Amino acid sequence: MNDFTVHPSPHIRCNLTTSAVMLHVIIATVPAMIASAVFFGWRALTLIGFCALTAMGWERLSNIVMKRPDSTGDLSALVTGVLLAFNLPVSLPFWMAAIGTFIAIVIVKQLFGGIGQNFANPAIVARIVLMLSFTRYMTSWTVPKGLDAVTTATPLVTGDASYFDLFIGRCGGCLGETSALALLIGGIYLAVMRIITPHAPIAFIGTVYLISAATGVDPIYQILSGGLFLGAIFMATDYVTTPITKKGKVIFGIGCGIVTCTIRFACSAPEGVSYSILLMNIVTPYIDLFTRKKAFGGKYGKTEKEAAK
Repeated sequence: MNDFTVHPSPHIRCNLTTSAVMLHVIIATVPAMIASAVFFGWRALTLIGFCALTAMGWERLSNIVMKRPDSTGDLSALVTGVLLAFNLPVSLPFWMAAIGTFIAIVIVKQLFGGIGQNFANPAIVARIVLMLSFTRYMTSWTVPKGLDAVTTATPLVTGDASYFDLFIGRCGGCLGETSALALLIGGIYLAVMRIITPHAPIAFIGTVYLISAATGVDPIYQILSGGLFLGAIFMATDYVTTPITKKGKVIFGIGCGIVTCTIRFACSAPEGVSYSILLMNIVTPYIDLFTRKKAFGGKYGKTEKEAAK
């Protein structure tokens, strides 16, 4: 009789744990870490390490204060710290970075119940808060010039970087966003390991390309500059805050692309990737509701009495 016992879902299980998924994400960020060290110096790695350690520290402290089990072992806080560092300029003071990791871990993640309960990507929210709070520091980017570095605007503002410089990362910007090549390597690794699917990234980048071409703006320049590749590959694929279905992921990516282009072309802000992902995070539950698959024999959109007839 035990063979006929019905257990609650899920009935299909996978040996891939949360910590294993996060480890794969960390491995995928290594090329971008190396690129940041090459173009911005050792302070880049120091800032990335600082953000990772403080994020883990805030996670453990939150567990103690909220009397929850230690969740640092799942490595999600470590990933959040690294991704936040990727969204910061190399010259940002460490104490500001600590505020950013506090916002990401304590405010956005732990106060909403911990991993799987946050309504938005923690690193995205933290970056936006830091941008609004410390605008001057968050918009002081460093451009590699030989062995020296010069503080200037990003290529999205200046428009003077070559395609090659944008592709390899020899241009101004945040730590992890400048090298499209490094980010692509990480994205391909995640796709091959089946940690992410390419639906949202392709829809996101493709939408920006098509809208840019349709409006007479250089589409290649638009997709290579700014934080588009970083956001599309590492943040628009977050398990918790993005849609579950493939159709939903495509809708999510298209929405991100539309909002990004609207902010870039019609607003005073040069970059819109972070805001677009945050906005689409908020509407993700509705996308899931719209694109969810109907269970066999299920009837959605009807009352219980109508379904019973």
